[in-house]
Amino acid sequence: MASDPRRNLPALLLAAVLPMAAAEPVSWFRDVTPIFQRSCNGCHNPNKLKGGVDTSSHAGFTKPGKHGPNYVARNPGASRVLETLIGPEPEMPAEGDPLSPGEVELITRWIGEGARDDTPAAADSTRLDAPPVYRNLPVLTAMDVSPDGSRLAVAAYHEVLLFDTATLTRQARLVGDSPRIEAVAFSPDGSRLAVAGGAPARFGEVQVWDIPAIRLMASHRVTGDTVFGISWSPDGDRIAVGATDNSVRVLAVPDGREVLRFDNHSDWVLRTTWIADGNRVLSAGRDRALKLIDASTAQFIDDVNKLTEPVLGLARHPREEWVAYGGALGGLRIYRARENQERTAANNDVNLVREFERQPGPVSTVAFSPDGSLLAAGGTRGDVRIYRTGDGVRTSSLEGHEGAVFSLAFSADGSRVFTGGFDGLLREFEVNPGRLATILVPV
Repeated sequence: MASDPRRNLPALLLAAVLPMAAAEPVSWFRDVTPIFQRSCNGCHNPNKLKGGVDTSSHAGFTKPGKHGPNYVARNPGASRVLETLIGPEPEMPAEGDPLSPGEVELITRWIGEGARDDTPAAADSTRLDAPPVYRNLPVLTAMDVSPDGSRLAVAAYHEVLLFDTATLTRQARLVGDSPRIEAVAFSPDGSRLAVAGGAPARFGEVQVWDIPAIRLMASHRVTGDTVFGISWSPDGDRIAVGATDNSVRVLAVPDGREVLRFDNHSDWVLRTTWIADGNRVLSAGRDRALKLIDASTAQFIDDVNKLTEPVLGLARHPREEWVAYGGALGGLRIYRARENQERTAANNDVNLVREFERQPGPVSTVAFSPDGSLLAAGGTRGDVRIYRTGDGVRTSSLEGHEGAVFSLAFSADGSRVFTGGFDGLLREFEVNPGRLATILVPV
């Protein structure tokens, strides 16, 4: 008689499995995958194989890690993954709360039942059969105005909406794979639109659209999680993005080949921009640093700023080698985008050009006017404040938003500002005197 594969189970696991013997079989896709997405995939994905373990797919999890097989089908007691998940102080997850007894039970039963892969053939696809129909307004997470000022791109759910800036009539809907869109940017010549986003804990995606033809030119999946802060090189042949694996990646256009990866950040990278000559990239995010990177070698040049707060918003000055950032603690500053070698043991903020009044909450989005004379900042308070770049004086406050402002952009002549955010409404303001001109439902 064949031996019972459960005989090697620790008592704790055996007690969990036996009462469930007659229950419905555990599904990898329906039951186990959500647990791994929530608690494991951040450190165990193809782009960050901690311990050589990939929990993001059945095929990845089946491959042995540095310490051997992750599991032995029909033998939970010999499965290393369970050793890391149980006990008074579980080894895994390394960060966050331990898995609940019920979650450990599901994984144990899945292994005991044979560790079958029931992932549907189309499970990796998030593409919609038709453009989304909205019952509630989507959060407007990002926007950009084309270099010639004729088009406004606004990010919604699964799509980017294109508007004529003169009339705010909708011209097109660019529907892609990513349900969540974090950043949009027109190419320097305005002929293409780059989109960064993805599906959290599943994939990060970069899309490139041909704007005159309203056609998706390329879609590149670049990480196992959403990507952020997309920006074009001045020559339009490269795109930079930030990622949740603390990296900055530069992709060639249009083939999507990764030509640079920078791993010097210690937390999520939320913003990128190119310095005017295209030889350097500046990145920022949750680790508080504005990092200057050599775009040809991926060499770290220097931290531009004194580290004071996580950076949420970033904008490059159109004429000077300056960048403005908005911080999670309400900071609003302009820095020179250069090495910080003059700092001393006192950690002086030598590249600081100007510090503006502290904002009443986190600053999620910033933008310079086309001539660089004004700086706009929007955040959780629900208004957009506009300042003179030269002396830091506030010239107007754009009021009326219901909830946080996550995106804003100046018109090409600098006379208007477009805003969007939590309430899902697209607003157009006259910069002087800060008057609301138009409000509309964009979807």
